[in-house]
Amino acid sequence: MNVLTMYIVKETVKGSLIAMIVLVTLFDLFTFTDELKNLGHGHYGLKQILQFLALTTPTLFYEVIPSSALLGSLTVIGTMANNREIVAMRAAGLSTAGIIRSIMLAGLVLVCAAVAVGEFVAPFCERSAQLLKSTAQNDSVAIRSKYGMWLREGNSFINVRKIQDDGSLTDVRIYQVNDQNRLSRFSHADHALSLGNQQWRLENVRNSIFENEKVSANTLAEQPWKSGIDSDLLNVAVVSADNQSLYDLYTYIDFLKQNNQKSQRYEVAFWSRLINPFVTFVMLMVSTPLVIGIGRGSSTGTRILVGIVIGEMFDAFDKMTGHIGLIYNLNPILVAILPSLIVFCAAVFALKRAN
Repeated sequence: MNVLTMYIVKETVKGSLIAMIVLVTLFDLFTFTDELKNLGHGHYGLKQILQFLALTTPTLFYEVIPSSALLGSLTVIGTMANNREIVAMRAAGLSTAGIIRSIMLAGLVLVCAAVAVGEFVAPFCERSAQLLKSTAQNDSVAIRSKYGMWLREGNSFINVRKIQDDGSLTDVRIYQVNDQNRLSRFSHADHALSLGNQQWRLENVRNSIFENEKVSANTLAEQPWKSGIDSDLLNVAVVSADNQSLYDLYTYIDFLKQNNQKSQRYEVAFWSRLINPFVTFVMLMVSTPLVIGIGRGSSTGTRILVGIVIGEMFDAFDKMTGHIGLIYNLNPILVAILPSLIVFCAAVFALKRAN
């Protein structure tokens, strides 16, 4: 790696990191403002809000890497173009392809950091953040395991094997213990439906009551159940496509297919997450024609504005494609790769026009 290439890589990475810090700080401030509305709900205080922000920051870091790369490269390489450094580099023998290669090397550094955080840090922190927020607001404890979701409410331990799309529960087990922490009652319901105001209706219920010297049992078609379990707390234990690693998504998709359940949403999330690191290279590719030829002489503020517009348009197009793919049951790989492929081709075309 020659001196010029190393210089471009270093400056591009530095500019992208500065842009990332600004974006993360800005989004954290927005999140902090939103979370203040929930201050005082249950035990959700200022300490919990700050912990929530700290735990969600790795996910935010992973999500803003492509935008940071775009803004950082537009600013840094654009400044080089304005200062005639790009002209000097070309005069020294560095071709346009060499400049692009140097920018892509900087992207490789950013992608490695994004993958490390996105796969090994962000999923765990995001789940912990949602669990912290929900349990603090609902005074309940929720744990997800291979045996479904476990919640604690007072002296009751509740095991839910499956949560339906409409919010109803399937295969519900309720264990009640007395003051001596001994099992006093066990109930199993095939189905549980929320009626609002902390009221639920259990269907096909089998009760076992444990007394000092005997055990009695009964079966009911329906049984009322009062529980303060909030839907937000239930959502914590639902497998979310947004806070899973590639391996977790792959295993969950396999589980859904084996049980003949819909997996389209998670397949799109899996391929989108697989493609996401390459979005950083696409964003860097987009920045190249804007500073080599097209954007020469433009101010830094103009480039930042252009970068923000391009980033927002790409994000909107990507989400729109994802929703359309889910609605019309399109191929998950196509849905994931199409936005990046279109933008990449547009950037290559613009670069050829610039040259």
